[in-house]
Amino acid sequence: MIEPVQGRAPQGSLPTNPLHYNGHSEIRTAAGATPRMPVITSWTQAAWIALDILLVALIIYQVLIIIRGTRAAPMLVGLVVVSVLFYLARIGELTTLNWVVGHVLPYLVFALIVVFQSEIRHVLADLGRRLTFLGGSSRESDSYDDIVLAANLFSQHQTGALIVIEREIGLRTHIESGVPLDARLSYDLLATIFRPSAPLHDGAVIVQKDRIAAAACFLPLSMNPLLSTQLGTRHRAGIGITEETDAIAVVCSEETGAISLAIGGKIERDLTVEQLRERLGSELRRYMAPVTLPTPIARGDDESDELLDSPLRDPASQRKSESGAESEPQR
Repeated sequence: MIEPVQGRAPQGSLPTNPLHYNGHSEIRTAAGATPRMPVITSWTQAAWIALDILLVALIIYQVLIIIRGTRAAPMLVGLVVVSVLFYLARIGELTTLNWVVGHVLPYLVFALIVVFQSEIRHVLADLGRRLTFLGGSSRESDSYDDIVLAANLFSQHQTGALIVIEREIGLRTHIESGVPLDARLSYDLLATIFRPSAPLHDGAVIVQKDRIAAAACFLPLSMNPLLSTQLGTRHRAGIGITEETDAIAVVCSEETGAISLAIGGKIERDLTVEQLRERLGSELRRYMAPVTLPTPIARGDDESDELLDSPLRDPASQRKSESGAESEPQR
């Protein structure tokens, strides 16, 4: 009978080492043995691990960028504090708190969706818009020079105006809140709508492609606490609609005549007409040829003629001035 060699396991018996090889050269662990961490064996596996880490970091970075400066930032801090308290309750001997956590945790996901619904909608809309643009979606080559011309008119005469341009996300809910027009977009129509004595001037105009869908529309106000206190209801409404959708809002101040542009929940103030044209062209991804703007008349002896020729002139006051001129005795 042949004795087994010292240090070798007899044939047919299992090796004493908890880690052993099977017939396919795979490392297996025996029962009760602690599994070892996986070892990177090829450049392909290392590339997949690096890609995994990069995607997770990118998602976290995008989330932080989106919620920065919004009301979701303090909510996220409070959520982290509550999560830490829940974790301490789990590892501690807090029986009652553990019972509450165990019954509340399954519904926490729905609570987060309700709390962060605006931010989630903004993220999904932005992602869909980027994918649509990468897919090569073509947009109409409509020109919005009439909006630029109207903004120049409102700025010169310090007339308040709010014009919203619809893009990928529909604004049907807000259109139904106003007076439907479905009229071709034109400079004259915008000047008529925002005439101070017009019944539709108090509200927003929503533009769909080359048509004015509705006027005197109600828009959601932005509740961002970081906005300047100098911004009124018109500016907050323009920012609010861009926080919920991908629309563009052109705002003209009634106090100062300054032109502002709201995009993605942010506002750019005190823009010139040329800057407004360039920003609209870049956001709508099209070339907007420069147009000749009306030359403002210097205020002086011709001030009355300028007011009479302005499309924003109040018809009642205009008739009063004309009747006063007719009734003036001739010398």
